[in-house]
Amino acid sequence: AIVSFYGLVDGSEASLKNYLGSLSGVDQVGADERAAMLATRSIKTTSKRWAIDMAISMVDLTTLEGADTPGKVQALCTKAVRPDPTDSSVPSVGAICVYNDMVAIARKHLDLVGGAHVGVAAVSTAFPSGRASMPVKIQDTRDALDAGASEIDMVIDRGAFLSGDYITVFNEIVAIRELCGTRAHLKVIFETGELVTYDNVRKVSFLAMAAGAHFIKTSTGKIAPSATA
Repeated sequence: AIVSFYGLVDGSEASLKNYLGSLSGVDQVGADERAAMLATRSIKTTSKRWAIDMAISMVDLTTLEGADTPGKVQALCTKAVRPDPTDSSVPSVGAICVYNDMVAIARKHLDLVGGAHVGVAAVSTAFPSGRASMPVKIQDTRDALDAGASEIDMVIDRGAFLSGDYITVFNEIVAIRELCGTRAHLKVIFETGELVTYDNVRKVSFLAMAAGAHFIKTSTGKIAPSATA
């Protein structure tokens, strides 16, 4: 079963609360100082090209606008395959990220322009608010998978988490992870700017990993103040 985290979480509310309650607090001052120090570091010349190429290959090239059109998505797909049309040594990005209704368009165009290796990520589960019934979230995910998504970007219900209803957040992640199966990876987005404290960010990070998330992410970029941790 995927509901397992080194034997510490068995899927019950009691085990989840016990596990999350055992996590140590975050030294906010130390974390801020460490982040500020890392921001001053530079990549040495000999490693810079490798680092840039690695970063490009891990990017989700994204368009999530109400005004998105098939043409805009197709143009983005072409750019995803060849970020620099004048330099074929520049790698393709990792994925195109779009709303559900654009997944099939993105997948078809990527294949057409030699981008079969580029994934399509779909924002799902009532992005960006995460406020919808579970049947709606499940259908949202199924639609994306059926259209060819290879990654589901799920947003959590921050209201449930902040009210201490951890088991609801956990169970929703488990359900979406099970839907993904072997067809797609699951990325869980927290909207950390709304989680108030670093301790909450740490807690939800471990919760998501315990529930089976393949990746975790800070912010949707749609709701102020976006990512602060």
